[in-house]
Amino acid sequence: MVTCLKTESKETHVSSVGLGKSEELMEAEKKLLVGVYARAPVVLASGKGCKLYDVEGKEYLDMSSGIAVNALGHGDPDWIKAVVDQANVLTHTSNVYYNVPQIELAKRLVASSFADRVFFSNSGTEANEAAIKFARKTMGAVALTSKEQYRSPFEPVMPGVTFVEYGNIEATKKVIQHGKTAAVFVEPIQGEGGILSSTKEFLQFLRSACDEAGALLVFDEVQCGLGRTGYLWAHEYYGISPDIMTLAKPLAGGLPIGAVLVTEKVASAINYGEHGSTFAGNPLVCNAALAVLDKISKPSFLASVIKKGQNFKETLKKILGGNPHVKEIRGLRAHCRN
Repeated sequence: MVTCLKTESKETHVSSVGLGKSEELMEAEKKLLVGVYARAPVVLASGKGCKLYDVEGKEYLDMSSGIAVNALGHGDPDWIKAVVDQANVLTHTSNVYYNVPQIELAKRLVASSFADRVFFSNSGTEANEAAIKFARKTMGAVALTSKEQYRSPFEPVMPGVTFVEYGNIEATKKVIQHGKTAAVFVEPIQGEGGILSSTKEFLQFLRSACDEAGALLVFDEVQCGLGRTGYLWAHEYYGISPDIMTLAKPLAGGLPIGAVLVTEKVASAINYGEHGSTFAGNPLVCNAALAVLDKISKPSFLASVIKKGQNFKETLKKILGGNPHVKEIRGLRAHCRN
């Protein structure tokens, strides 16, 4: 069944499963899916650029980008071409074999970062799992979140994880110990933590403390990396490099991918068969990621991100300044790089 939706002067064609409009679809969802999402009452049907349209044809400005995923917006022509071209050639092959887009994407990521090697996964969680395993040759990414609602249903989680107040150097000094600390995980800009931007002083301390303790410094850039700060990597703003960096969300423009970028020192500790993934790094996803990376790494694109971010922040301050319900408008902390 095809339903024609009209929004202003445009028509958008979307497919329907014959269940009706928003209310009927939402009722069907409650009966059919496991209830792990507290969804907003909107049934989205299509998107173009920064706009989304629901099944009734109502237009929305997409302010979440699929939770930091759609870096190029919806329906980007270069992304579509990359997906279609690769789908016509080769979509998936086992990691028992080589494939060209995977090698090309790894080459591009290494060339644009501190890293010497790359491991591909299917998500940010998997990327962090791999980073833990590379640091300890064990598992337990859920242990690295301090949020009670995420941890408690799965306890007991991986032991040996200590949480420290973000940015608190004195408290962190007490927990990084030589011979006992395998790795320190930190987001240069916290996502789930509330869009909190680190200071250069804190990241410099972590780099030095990890070096002294023989520990690995891991930057989780799943949300803050890949151009969101106006720098390709968020840590570039601070002038400090990690031993491992985890990526995901916008890398393939909506297709599932994660990546772990590591130094040769880290890579040399991992042997054949110690980690892997069936779908990770398949040709289709990697070719889409190449299209995304090509676009967002351009200096003109990154400059536009900085300009838009500044304009957006200033506009929000004008609109929301003095509103008692607004505590703070956050973004990349200014003037922290020497």
